Amino acid sequence: MREIGHWIDGKVVAGTSGRTADVFNPATGEVQAKVALASKAELDAAIASAAKAQVAWGNTNPQRRARVMMALVGLLNRDMDKLAEMLSSEHGKTFPDAKGDIQRGLEVIEYCIGAPQMLKGEFTDSAGPGIDMYSMRQPLGVVAGITPFNFPAMIPLWKMGPALASGNAMILKPSERDPSVPMMIAELCKEAGLPDGVLQVINGDKESVDGILDSEIIQAVGFVGSTPIAQYIYERAAEQGKRAQCFGGAKNHMIIMPDADMDQAADALVGAGFGAAGERCMAISVAVPVGEGTAEALRERLVPKIEALKVGPYTAGNDVDYGPVVTAAAKENILRLVETGVAQGAELVVDGRDFNLQGYEDGFFVGAHLFDHVTPDMDIYKTEIFGPVLSMVRANDYEEALGLAMDHEYGNGTAIFTRDGDTARDFASRINIGMVGINVPIPVPLAYHTFGGWKKSGFGDLNQHGPDGFRFYTRTKTVTSRWPSGIRTGGEFNFKAMD
Repeated sequence: MREIGHWIDGKVVAGTSGRTADVFNPATGEVQAKVALASKAELDAAIASAAKAQVAWGNTNPQRRARVMMALVGLLNRDMDKLAEMLSSEHGKTFPDAKGDIQRGLEVIEYCIGAPQMLKGEFTDSAGPGIDMYSMRQPLGVVAGITPFNFPAMIPLWKMGPALASGNAMILKPSERDPSVPMMIAELCKEAGLPDGVLQVINGDKESVDGILDSEIIQAVGFVGSTPIAQYIYERAAEQGKRAQCFGGAKNHMIIMPDADMDQAADALVGAGFGAAGERCMAISVAVPVGEGTAEALRERLVPKIEALKVGPYTAGNDVDYGPVVTAAAKENILRLVETGVAQGAELVVDGRDFNLQGYEDGFFVGAHLFDHVTPDMDIYKTEIFGPVLSMVRANDYEEALGLAMDHEYGNGTAIFTRDGDTARDFASRINIGMVGINVPIPVPLAYHTFGGWKKSGFGDLNQHGPDGFRFYTRTKTVTSRWPSGIRTGGEFNFKAMD
């Protein structure tokens, strides 16, 4: 049985707590590895070591830190297939999807090559007689990233890129469900030239999370996961005086206007709703057709596309549409919510409850589901299902459709499909959701913009990657300097106004 430890001071070390968690192969249901769960003593030792390493790294000039990012880009490209293979085997997503996971993280590392530009301060000469003022962006010190199972490459890279490029040391606590890829990335960071101790990967559970939150050394915490945990981490971090950016769940609506290209909209919904088995915080899980004619036309196109989806293990080839969900518990929760939808009166148009993949009966595969005539009071509408389940909520007009998205407690992402520029512009302006797509089903911003939801999808005032990433992982120091000319005539005891 493969054993996964921690990455401490530039090398893999075995866990000493005696506690482990199972790492499954989601396609077969078999345990393929045991991952160590760190004790508080192990975590504290890693944090202390990171604090020592950070001093020299923080004093390294930004150009040299950027060169490490540049080297890491090359190494991630070099090992793309190797990383994707491991990612697929532990998470279950298809091989092309696993490569996309790595690629979107790699793009943030590419952006971080521009760290010297992002870390520049401001300067004002002659703010007063002989007085200059300037600001500096300086690292926080030791920061932490707590990352989810559904993107085991992308989210750790989103966290570590800006943090490390800004001169911080990072404690990364990845998901214990698929921990191998973050460990592999840490090894690549060392190969790229990152000094030992600047990145520590601690595998653990809630004990490690609470240890991070209570540490007096750690200055900031970035988190992605469910909304209850995001809110818990944000509140506890704030109590300890830490910065926190915590991103939670989602229930993303896609509005389909009567003038939309129905074939394009249906294709977009199938990809956005069922890709990665729906285990994406940016998945479209609610389709909102405007008008009965639109709803019937959309349904007519959706049903055959969903029924034709190919579900299987990543080893079955690149034409597999999606793979298993991550655990047996996740599968049980999805099917429980499907039963709730039926019980509460939604019409189950495509029923995947009896899906069974021959030869993989013990795997965590879930068939595709399509509900119609879903209403806002139903659990399947209110809850983030995080599985291959798409709900149709019919709206009579544009205002009703807009209100559905605006009234939902989540505000991560949304989309509208229309040919009308005025409608699209109104939607983008009025919607109270952080990321908006116009004829784009999954509006994940590129690395040089920022990623973040509103309402109960995000806690904190700074988003992930883009300029906000560097703002979050640095603090501003402003210096006012005066170099008087002439002979010193004695001390001044009054604060001189800057005239």
